[in-house]
Amino acid sequence: MSPAFAPGTLRAMSETSPALEEHEIGRDAFQDDAEYQLHRLRHSAAHLLAHAVSELFPEARFAIGPPVKDGFYYDIAFARPFTPDDLIAIEARMQQIVKRDVPIVRGQMSPAEAEAFFSAKGQNFKVELIRSFPPNEPVGTFTQGDFVDLCRGPHVDRTGKLKHTRLMSVAGAYWRADAKNEQLQRIYGTAFPTATLLAQHLERLEQAKARDHRKLGRELGLFMFHEWAPGAAFWLPRGTTLYNILAAKMRDLLFGEGYVEVKTPLIFDKELWVTSGHWEHYKEDMFLVAEKNDVLLHAAGEKETAPGADDRVRLMAAKPMNCPSHMLIFRSQKRSYRELPLRLHDQGVLHRNELSGALSGLTRVRQFSQDDAHIFVAQDDVGAEVGRLIGMVKRVYDKLGMGVEVALATRPDKFLGSLETWDRAEAGLKEAIVANGFPLKLKPKDGTFYGPKIDYQVTDALGRQFQTATLQLDYQLPERFDLSYVGSDNAEHRPVVIHRAIYGSFERFIGILIEHFAGVFPFWLAPVQIKVLSVGGDFVDYGREVVERLTAAGLRVEADFGDATVGAKVRDAQMEKIPYSLMLGAREKENRTVTVRAYGKKEQETFSLDEATTRFTEEGRFAF
Repeated sequence: MSPAFAPGTLRAMSETSPALEEHEIGRDAFQDDAEYQLHRLRHSAAHLLAHAVSELFPEARFAIGPPVKDGFYYDIAFARPFTPDDLIAIEARMQQIVKRDVPIVRGQMSPAEAEAFFSAKGQNFKVELIRSFPPNEPVGTFTQGDFVDLCRGPHVDRTGKLKHTRLMSVAGAYWRADAKNEQLQRIYGTAFPTATLLAQHLERLEQAKARDHRKLGRELGLFMFHEWAPGAAFWLPRGTTLYNILAAKMRDLLFGEGYVEVKTPLIFDKELWVTSGHWEHYKEDMFLVAEKNDVLLHAAGEKETAPGADDRVRLMAAKPMNCPSHMLIFRSQKRSYRELPLRLHDQGVLHRNELSGALSGLTRVRQFSQDDAHIFVAQDDVGAEVGRLIGMVKRVYDKLGMGVEVALATRPDKFLGSLETWDRAEAGLKEAIVANGFPLKLKPKDGTFYGPKIDYQVTDALGRQFQTATLQLDYQLPERFDLSYVGSDNAEHRPVVIHRAIYGSFERFIGILIEHFAGVFPFWLAPVQIKVLSVGGDFVDYGREVVERLTAAGLRVEADFGDATVGAKVRDAQMEKIPYSLMLGAREKENRTVTVRAYGKKEQETFSLDEATTRFTEEGRFAF
């Protein structure tokens, strides 16, 4: 966190001071010591950044500066935008401070002392933070040279240990992530314990730029965006094919696992969302629709009635998730224990009102679909069903060549239901995670308001981790919708609902896959599997026969029978990352063969048309 100034009333404390140890993030919050040490390093590098800025730009005001997944950032208020030249200067000053090898000393102030100290320096964000702290507890600080910052730690003990840092970029941010507040500049950086690790990280970033799904999506003709539909993808023909392949493969997997598919409305009356709890907890993220006298209004207001029945306004909302509508399906008829588990799958369109500044390619959109499902299960069968789902997720990502880790997200501060119910739900998920061979990793207070969840982190070809699949245990919606089934004892019982998705949203999942495969999709997934190329105009008839034969076998084929040279046609197919190019000339036509060149290879092989059809068909077979 931040500012630059003489220690003044600070009292230095030892590294083992119990007064501050109570507030410091300790080793037990991390999976292992290496993760803890990297956190300390990057936390200290954020302070190093602020220290350098304070020396170069004394008028800067500092907000917060935490470590994050791949580095750190610091939010800073400054009169003008930071330029690339500024970042170079700041990084150079950071290295000067590293060479000074300044001790990093923990200290404390009383709340009154801290407020007076930072107020005198014009650091209004620090003052606001201090006022939000418990009033009778000491305020933790860290000092390095003339720079003092609010912080609970942990940090390394000297700036000389921060040699391997790099500033990356500047972005906009709002104080406390609220657009109503002052806009800040967020400087991002990264830090590693060795020069080798830093170099490897920077190399991965360069690779990531080349794999950026927004860049490849445009180059490969998969999707586009337009300012008139912000946050919604236009799926072009090849992208639509890719989307449909993934949807079909998921349906095949789920139908074999006892799921049934349903479709539900896009817009629902407010009362559905009140019943589910989303109106109270999620309304700000929903697109609202108002109807008055059967006419849709331009904007949805909060006033629902006016004098006279004819002036009644009906509030509705586009669904941001499928779960409440699936509760209505379950409740639509009397249910028996013999029907359970009832597994409802839904790939319907969803809408969430994401802030425009948060939209990012396919990974953050306003319109999307999920491979969504809700499983209605008896309490005694929860463990078996959760274990089965964990296995399904691992099966899918193993097939995609992506590693999977799981974490249990526990009860948030704002939640529905009783503590007893939450404790029982969390205990059941912990047991299922361990039983399936995963280490128990917790994400405290990161569950949804209606139940704990298992989050999946998948690792792509560059070693990056993404959250995709999710599994949520829900005791609340069955209560709120008064769901029941008749048990073997002829009495009514409350089901438990498991919310689960394996891909997550199709949009985000496809964006991740594009980058994972660098646009070079495996044969079964490639939108175009084969490009048929004629050497000249005399071989177009045979080329059409080849296309018809392969297409009839269920393969996705395109042709290039234009006037360009075969070399140019092969280069175009390689640029399009098409798995196989088939070249047809006089010899191939006479012998009824095809000459095959695989993507990324110079070698060519010739097969009979029958043999090639069989080989391609076999290679195209795929199931999760």
